[in-house]
Amino acid sequence: MREIVHRHLGKVVAGAAIAVASTAVMVAITLPGTAGADDAGAGRAGSQSTRQAGQEEGQGPGQGAAVAPGVVEQAPAEGEKGKGSDPLTDDEIERVEQIAVNRQLFNASENVEGERGPQRLTIDLAEPEADRADSSDGPRRADVTFYDYRDDTLVTKTVDLDAGKVVRTTEQQGVQPPPSRAESIEAASLLIADPLGAGLKADYKDATGKELTSPDQLRLSGGVYRSTPGAQPAALDKCGEHRCVRLFPKVKNGPWIDTRSLVIDLSTRKVAELDR
Repeated sequence: MREIVHRHLGKVVAGAAIAVASTAVMVAITLPGTAGADDAGAGRAGSQSTRQAGQEEGQGPGQGAAVAPGVVEQAPAEGEKGKGSDPLTDDEIERVEQIAVNRQLFNASENVEGERGPQRLTIDLAEPEADRADSSDGPRRADVTFYDYRDDTLVTKTVDLDAGKVVRTTEQQGVQPPPSRAESIEAASLLIADPLGAGLKADYKDATGKELTSPDQLRLSGGVYRSTPGAQPAALDKCGEHRCVRLFPKVKNGPWIDTRSLVIDLSTRKVAELDR
């Protein structure tokens, strides 16, 4: 039976998914299952049946046809540039970011750690323009999204890779996409360093016998939190305008730890606890 630790923050969650409150936009988390176990068993049973069938037909052990060893083929080399609707290559992703973040944007923006430069969220192949929807030789374009913590602005730039320039820029406030991995790591760092993270550290020690000092000791997922009037302390009233997240930490090779009552405001770099 899976061991469940219960201290401070509540129980360490070891279920198949974590239920989420209606006041937040959450990311579903599913524990790894035992998919493939039955298949493996079926494979063994099938092999046994085959051996038995061979023996019934007069083939003794070792008299059947030899099985050739498996061969793992190497993935084809990735080119510098994709074609049509091919996913962006590593070279294209690097080039898109270089084109999108000019010196002016870099110097005027701030990332999740409070340093110069916007926080990159996603880089994806852009949808083709309407008049080229059925064309495979249209220009390769990519949408790159950044979050500027200086003024809580989501910036989206569309880059034309063939022309090597930004062809469209949009800025939005109050729009909160899911947190990136870098943002979840920074949120965990703030939580571990905050007095409200004492319960997380105690639960981690109960589960592992070790001190929790770094986000690297956890597997992290997170969801954006938006404020609901009267449903949280005043410190979280601007969540939605600010970039606020709740974390779902998991001990590596161990249980989930429930920190749903804690919200990290990445814009102010403060941690608050939801009213119960």
